[in-house]
Amino acid sequence: MKKNLQFIHDDKGIKTAVIVPFDQWEKINADYQKILKKLEVIHAVEDGMIELKNSKNSGDDLQTLSEFVNESKS
Repeated sequence: MKKNLQFIHDDKGIKTAVIVPFDQWEKINADYQKILKKLEVIHAVEDGMIELKNSKNSGDDLQTLSEFVNESKS
């Protein structure tokens, strides 16, 4: 990634903001959106694992994948 960043400093010389070239910003934002989607999947898997563990402990039956797929077609 290019280092064409510009920094804005306050009167004490502390960085308070950054100016990023637009093409770099688009890349950063696209990467960020991909990361958010991956996190969403990871959280869904974690939730599924918790549900699986809880149902195993309580003896409840879970819906099969076939049942789930067929249900979503209805």
